[in-house]
This record gives sequence, structure tokens and C-alpha cells, in this order.
Amino acid sequence: MWASSTANALRVSCPTRIPLSLPFSLSRCFSTVLEELKYASSHEWVKLEGSVATIGITDHAQDHLGEVVFAEVPEAGGSVTQGSSFGAVESVKATSDVNSPISGDIVEVNTKLTESPGLINSSPYEDGWMIKVKPSNPSELGSLMGPKEYTKHCEEEDASH
Repeated sequence: MWASSTANALRVSCPTRIPLSLPFSLSRCFSTVLEELKYASSHEWVKLEGSVATIGITDHAQDHLGEVVFAEVPEAGGSVTQGSSFGAVESVKATSDVNSPISGDIVEVNTKLTESPGLINSSPYEDGWMIKVKPSNPSELGSLMGPKEYTKHCEEEDASH
């Protein structure tokens, strides 16, 4: 009861819908790491479906950012390079660049984020995705972390702060 009241007072919440079809593990309180995704050390995630990769920021990242009030996404038709910034998210705490975990051509952007940037907070792995990319070098996915490595990375990063 105390934890629930405190979470409400701090406006911290867990996702109300976690897809039952997706395996997941909890990396720490209020932060979800999905099994089928790849992760960058800069806290972006990638989900490859066929020849298209969906990219967004992780639950861990949105949790640390706080309430997202603005999201900058690029235009479809452009390209991204692994490790380079393609957009930004602004929260009540800070503005952060969003880096692409892979290189490729942008085939779609999440235009819903213009009107509802809070989707990044409420649904970082579903409705809050940022861009979809056709990878130009699919082998780059091999340089990203799996869920166990990413969980360890977050725990070590949090412990050092």
C-alpha cells in the first residue's frame, strides 16, 4: 500500500498492458527489458521484423528522463548511421539526443509522437516507437546487447551514479 501511494504521488507507473505474448524480464523496479529486442548502450532498442527494424528508447531511459513533453523525429526518406543522433526527446528534466543503434534508410516515423510525446513514457516498446528503418548493414545488430547484457549494463550504470 505504501509503495502504491508513493508511486502515485511521484507519478511513477508500470505499464498497464504488458503483452502476454511477449516474454520479458524485469531489470529493476518499474523498468522492463523485452527478450526479443536488441539494445544500445545509449538506451535505444531495436526490433527487427522481416526487412524493417523498429527503433525507440528503452523503458529504462524513459524512466530516468521523466515525463516526455516533446519528441523530435526525422522525416521519412532520410537515413541514419549507427551511433549518430537522429532526433531528441525533451522531458521535464532534460533534453536528450536519440542515437540510432543501426544504419539504414528511414521508411516510417511515428507521427503520433508530435501530438502525444507521452507515448514514450506510457508505451516505450509499442506505441512510443520513434522510427522504422530498412537496415543497410544488418550485421550491426550483432554489436548490440541482448536483454541480459542490457540489464547488467543498466544496473552497473545506476550503481555508478
